[in-house]
Amino acid sequence: ALTVRFITRRFIGDYDPTLEMIYRHVAVLDGDTVHLEILDTAGQEDSLQLEEKIKWGEGFAVVYSVTDRCSFDEVLRLCFLVRHVHGGARRAGEQPPVVLVANKKDLQGDRMVATAEGESLAKALELPFLEIS
Repeated sequence: ALTVRFITRRFIGDYDPTLEMIYRHVAVLDGDTVHLEILDTAGQEDSLQLEEKIKWGEGFAVVYSVTDRCSFDEVLRLCFLVRHVHGGARRAGEQPPVVLVANKKDLQGDRMVATAEGESLAKALELPFLEIS
């Protein structure tokens, strides 16, 4: 699993976290050509706008910063919205893939969210968990 930030830096180039953007990239994974379209919402929308954007997605990386408690506090709401929006048309076993990603683990001096908190939340939500920098 890759985060939007990693994908944008590695494959796309310059990245501005304050702008909503759609990034496109074509990659070959295990011999298959994969077309990626990544919507980085920049976190500036209200719930109705966000629901429309969630309808667009087929998979989600819910990313929070370990240096920002407020971003961690939003994880539960975002995961609920994904399940709610995609739950009406699909059975529970057919939900889109979601991964919980803790970003900025290299900034230990500024850390506000412990690794154990992210792991615990991911376990409660039954999501894979990654902590990256």
